[in-house]
Amino acid sequence: MTNYRRATIKGGTYFFTVNCLERHENYLLTENIDILRQVFRKIKMEHPFKIEAIVILPEHLHTIWTLPPDDEDYKTRWTLIKAGFSRLLPSNERKSVSRIKRGERGIWQLLGTCNSE
Repeated sequence: MTNYRRATIKGGTYFFTVNCLERHENYLLTENIDILRQVFRKIKMEHPFKIEAIVILPEHLHTIWTLPPDDEDYKTRWTLIKAGFSRLLPSNERKSVSRIKRGERGIWQLLGTCNSE
């Protein structure tokens, strides 16, 4: 497994691209947009951040966030968003053996992040 190096800056502005694992003919995000919005709202209330911009496409999304001045923890927010969304969907996706062993859903794949001050 590759260990990507990511900048962490308190109060930083971050760009994310987040993909669904299955990209071919997958409309998971747009077909469940209300659930995705609900989860984003919940996590923003529990762990505040500002969404500067967001584009939600059928099988992936792009977003720019700014974290509070004393906070650099985008990882927890993404973990909670992805888990919260996944829990509210029926479990009918294909899962790899490794995901089954780890008890993970086969929905998400995080591609990368960029950071700017």
